[in-house]
Amino acid sequence: MAASPSFIAIRNLRKHYTEGDQQRIIFADLTLDIARGEFVALLGPSGSGKSTLLNLLGGIDLPDAGQIRVSDRMLTTLPEVERTRFRRRHIGFVFQFFNLIPTLTVEENLLLPLELNGLTLPEQRDQALELLDQVGLGNRRTSFPERLSGGEQQRLALARALVHGPWLLLADEPTGNLDAATGERILDLLLTLHRQAETTMIMVTHSQAVAARADRILALEAGQIQELAR
Repeated sequence: MAASPSFIAIRNLRKHYTEGDQQRIIFADLTLDIARGEFVALLGPSGSGKSTLLNLLGGIDLPDAGQIRVSDRMLTTLPEVERTRFRRRHIGFVFQFFNLIPTLTVEENLLLPLELNGLTLPEQRDQALELLDQVGLGNRRTSFPERLSGGEQQRLALARALVHGPWLLLADEPTGNLDAATGERILDLLLTLHRQAETTMIMVTHSQAVAARADRILALEAGQIQELAR
């Protein structure tokens, strides 16, 4: 499945937060490799650092020490402006609460990542609208997010996260706010799109059923990561 054994390489990662006069260690010398095209499920109790790890991998936050490399880019040494550009072009995010822009239509929400990346050729727009059809929202292009159901909003969020062809998709409980049947359909769609685009995907989840469909299951606890047997 994966051509490169270390598309993502994390080395000796350290991160802590200060709470009052106490320091809370999130990661202590965490080391991890993820292959290109892998779907990795990330488990762990609340507060174990799952969302923090996604933020670090996305270049939103920086560690106290250690290195994170994504493909050929060392995120931990990139200046902030370059990290922002890298994130905008090569990383897609899917969140539990969709994060759609309420004043933009479905089509405008979808096309926003293309506009931010200067991907405005007619064929790029056409491909984006094909993706909208693929997620079943081709007939809702002029609707606003408030007119969509929860499942429709999540499908739009998935399409928006993938529309610019990211190398890496970071998903934080993308089905956690949906009923079981809708969540299953969203997961099916996400896995289909992930495989078609050969996108590397890391998904935070509390669901063993979701994790069972991943290529690899990792568990975070006490600042360390452990691979779970399938």
